Amino acid sequence: MSLTPLAVSALALLNERPMHPYEMYQLLLERHEDEIVKVRPGSLYHAVERLLEQELVVATGTEREGNRPERTTYAITPAGYDALVAQLREWLSTPVNEYPRLPLALAEAHNGPADLVVEDLTAYVTALEAHLEHIDSIIAGVRDQGVPEAYWIEADFLRTVRRAERDWIATLIDRIETKDLPWHP
Repeated sequence: MSLTPLAVSALALLNERPMHPYEMYQLLLERHEDEIVKVRPGSLYHAVERLLEQELVVATGTEREGNRPERTTYAITPAGYDALVAQLREWLSTPVNEYPRLPLALAEAHNGPADLVVEDLTAYVTALEAHLEHIDSIIAGVRDQGVPEAYWIEADFLRTVRRAERDWIATLIDRIETKDLPWHP
């Protein structure tokens, strides 16, 4: 069985403790996991419903606070835990080409004028630097809170990948500007 990234996130949260989808959503945002998995409240509720249908989670209770709608609390089942671990093992062991836009844009950049390509790549590097500052602040925050590194290694991975991407693009910009890389048209 193949799980979506959002289903993996939901199962991982429920592996910590039973909770309702709104609480899960808030926790994903608090932990900045919305930067590594596309999450919206409606899609999270839908993912939990699919997990319930697949018997990977079970409803453990319903509560109501004031005039708010009822909230159903869910817990991971043994089959859910097995599915979570199996999906993680597959993703950790098997590289996948996820077809990001940047390699395609680079492959076709020669179709544009060099000065505009440099301008756009410079803007990209600026955005990467802002994102790196954001990642650095997240890492500093979790370190200050004493969160064990195993819980935020993805931030270090993203920081390393973004730095390499920034450095490679900066070199490309330099090569285009110095004409070390002949440009057509």
